[in-house]
Amino acid sequence: MKKLLLVLLAWLGLQVAASAQIDTTGGRYYQPLFSNVTVTSGVVYGSAINFLGAVQPLAMDIYQPTGDTVSRRPVIIFAHQGGFVTGSRTDAYMVKVCTQFARLGYVTASIDYRLLFLPFDTVNIAKASIRGMQDMRAAVRFFRQDAATTRLYRANPRYIVVGGSSAGGFCALQVGYLDKASEVPGYVGLASLGGIEGQSGNPGYSSAVLAVLNLSGATESTSYIEPGNPPLCSVHGTADNVVPYFKGRVGSSLPPKYVVGSGLLNPRATAVGVPNTLRTLRGAGHIPFESTSANGLAYADTTFRTIRDFLRPLLRQPGTVLSTASGSRSAGQAPSAYPVPASNEIRLAVPRGTVFRPQEVELLDATGRVVRRFRWEEANQLLLREGLKAGTYLLRGEQLPTVRLLFE
Repeated sequence: MKKLLLVLLAWLGLQVAASAQIDTTGGRYYQPLFSNVTVTSGVVYGSAINFLGAVQPLAMDIYQPTGDTVSRRPVIIFAHQGGFVTGSRTDAYMVKVCTQFARLGYVTASIDYRLLFLPFDTVNIAKASIRGMQDMRAAVRFFRQDAATTRLYRANPRYIVVGGSSAGGFCALQVGYLDKASEVPGYVGLASLGGIEGQSGNPGYSSAVLAVLNLSGATESTSYIEPGNPPLCSVHGTADNVVPYFKGRVGSSLPPKYVVGSGLLNPRATAVGVPNTLRTLRGAGHIPFESTSANGLAYADTTFRTIRDFLRPLLRQPGTVLSTASGSRSAGQAPSAYPVPASNEIRLAVPRGTVFRPQEVELLDATGRVVRRFRWEEANQLLLREGLKAGTYLLRGEQLPTVRLLFE
């Protein structure tokens, strides 16, 4: 009887792990299984104060595979290019990429976010990027709120990805990796803008994401990317003279504003153990995948395939660990895990100033299976390999942001 009970519990555990993942069999999320896509235009996902001090409604277009019957589907939220000055959710490339991924089985969305800034200077373009980030976070929360209430779009709340082109890439990078107010330059006045989460709508839900898609984008510093952060996929041209591939100045008519692009962000991700893919477009300029020339169409196909191949394996892994309150996101307090990758042991250490409480933790493999349980007793503790296979693991605890570990 005892043996039967153990078998039953093990079976139930496998069912729970499987239900927490996305079914990718039958070519789903890889082949265009759906001929048609249903577009719901102008869905209002929030509102916020724009640079003029007026309340601006925020809308998105949502793309769904026509005839799909799956009850919980992964979501990709895209943001358009335009230097925080121009562009819209109906830009041709946004329509194209949202349609492509919806035909694979994803729910996709192209969002409008707050644009324009005056005076036209470094301080205000930085504020504009923060506003864009806040709006994208509200879009993430919108799908989580819908998943918890009406389920109109049948989104899986643990599998929400953000991505964007150029300025939209800035927004996505900040949603994924900007998680501490101390990382924002003081001149931006983050508190007056509503903090990192912002006030663009759908409070009470997490804005954490499964992964980040950075298409010709950049951000303030490589240090934003820390151990335990979501995976990163970047596509960037080496001859980009608008948003630097490595490090450089943005805004040709602005005072100097220096940012770091994919050529430095992805190596940083590798160094701290964040899974990542970098598709380098050698000799290509800014957002070449948005061009309708023969070369542009080829770049667009490369970009599509890069994103597709990057995302699909993530769907077979445990999704984002969620908190119920928008302000309780603790990614910024994630413990350190080093070296990356490790051979025989990994040192776990909580950030300075963080109150450490001993707790029971679990180690999960890439399939979501619990391979070890142990008690984390000290703020600085060694985790011995002890027969674990090479690969990526997740460390999970009730009072602990999920931490990714890597053994070689």
